[in-house]
Amino acid sequence: MPTEPEKAQDPVHPVSAGFGRRGALLAAGAVLAAGFGAAADDLVRNDRTDAHKRAPAAPPEAATPFYGPRQAGVTAPQQPATQLLALDLPQTSAAADRQTLRTVLDALTHALAAAASDAPSDVRLQGVGTTRLTSLVGVGPGLATRLGLNVPAALAELPPFPGDQLDQARGGGDLLLQLCAADRWTLTVVAELASSAARSAGATPRWSQSGFLPVAAPGTTPRNLFGFKDGTSNPGPAQDEQFVWGPPGAHQNSTVLVYRRIRMDVAGFAALPADQRDRAIGRRESDGVPLTGTAEHDDPDIYAKNPDGSYVIPANAHVRLTSPRLDGGARMLRRSYSYDDGPTDRGLLFCAFMRDPAQFVRVQDRLATRDALTPFLQHQASAVVYVPPGAAAGGSLGEQLWA
Repeated sequence: MPTEPEKAQDPVHPVSAGFGRRGALLAAGAVLAAGFGAAADDLVRNDRTDAHKRAPAAPPEAATPFYGPRQAGVTAPQQPATQLLALDLPQTSAAADRQTLRTVLDALTHALAAAASDAPSDVRLQGVGTTRLTSLVGVGPGLATRLGLNVPAALAELPPFPGDQLDQARGGGDLLLQLCAADRWTLTVVAELASSAARSAGATPRWSQSGFLPVAAPGTTPRNLFGFKDGTSNPGPAQDEQFVWGPPGAHQNSTVLVYRRIRMDVAGFAALPADQRDRAIGRRESDGVPLTGTAEHDDPDIYAKNPDGSYVIPANAHVRLTSPRLDGGARMLRRSYSYDDGPTDRGLLFCAFMRDPAQFVRVQDRLATRDALTPFLQHQASAVVYVPPGAAAGGSLGEQLWA
């Protein structure tokens, strides 16, 4: 961003011995000004001291608890920055590999819990306030099948979709970690600590991806790189219990994460006329209001029609094709991030949580063939993982996998 250039400073000239009456007046004025300036500084210092006495500093923000019935990376408010890390485990024998998985999960539990605490042991995380770190660890369907783990029967790799151009080096994995924090420094340090712990326990890195959110007022919906609000129609707490979290029983407090790395043609989409962009999404870019509503969180009426019989929200609009009305009311919890890996590689890290990944398959089948955004999107990577319940204090992530 251009800034106003600093004003040029007058050069300093040496003072001659005979500087005359005018010079004396100027010097006296400078002394008086300096005296006034010093007095003003004293007043400011005293005022600041009094202000500190009047208003004690706010207590430091408490860390987000790592231990609990659900992993904090799903339940905590969405953070401004994210880092995803995928790991693979060696393939030897089922018994040996199960033990390796236990060891890796134990190591990750200890590393992540320490980093998220009020007093992290790593000096790089000290003295910078609360890290606000949240995390989750998920298990891929391939590993679950190979080791006979206790995961929902619905957990499976996603099928291929029309138009997919997936890079296997950027997707999949036996384990997937998602780290979220208020800043990149925390993520860089914690990603290093978690990766080191996992490698020491027997895992190998597969891929890594960073993402971010725009600055937004608390309680407002963040925008994606197309300029539209992303996540407006997320479910509420009661719907989360029905569609996001596993049912009472073996998989209570667990969920499934579907991840897609979607490259976006930002310039191409921006070149469309504003009304055409709104119709492609089904919402107004300016405020996120659906084309059939008056407020952002109004439920889009995908059946409303114009006098000529056409749909107000077009048949190929993104909002229509993702509408819960087409899935018996089922919803997914979307916590996506943007990414920027270069001038021609920018887009969306789609991250959505749901009880049954078949819901995502149904939605993506519709989008892949009919979505008005399809010419501007390219799905480049994919992953699906089971996110087990959180760990109890003194316990470890994934203890339910062995039941």
